Amino acid sequence: AQAVLQDWLELEEKARAHTHPPALQPGEIWHGQTGLEAITGMLEGRTPPASMAMQLNFCIVHASLGQVIFQGRPQSTHLNPMGTVHGGWYATILDSALGCAVHTMLPAGRGYTTTQLNLQLVRSIPLSVERVQAVAEVVHCGRQLATAQSQLLGPDGCLYAHATCTCLIFDLPESASL
Repeated sequence: AQAVLQDWLELEEKARAHTHPPALQPGEIWHGQTGLEAITGMLEGRTPPASMAMQLNFCIVHASLGQVIFQGRPQSTHLNPMGTVHGGWYATILDSALGCAVHTMLPAGRGYTTTQLNLQLVRSIPLSVERVQAVAEVVHCGRQLATAQSQLLGPDGCLYAHATCTCLIFDLPESASL
């Protein structure tokens, strides 16, 4: 597990080296690019990451056609009143990975929105866990609907949660932000 964690930390360091605050309006970054170009652009510093991912301490570390991996670590600011990682943190990192996996399948001029997210929390993430990865892959991508599945894993292979989603696919407006 320690060797896997070291690999993950190096992957994250490389990904975060390109992280910068968004300079464009969110909708502007998608126009003229395929989904895969936009998502891999985040890894290469050409496309700004979502600002909320920075707030929640996770980032994209891998993208290929139909697959995306987000990596992060919940912090004490992400705890619920009982002192455990809030389910919203799990949901957000998993939904982000799922949606971006779907986006990698889309041609230029097409966008998506999550219409259904099914989340199963398997166990609590202790704050002592150095990192978790949300590994998402597309199951089906049609003209109007896409489905994807994901797992939230620790470096030792421990499963913390798993999720599925359905996304609505649509034409992006020519000049409006998403």
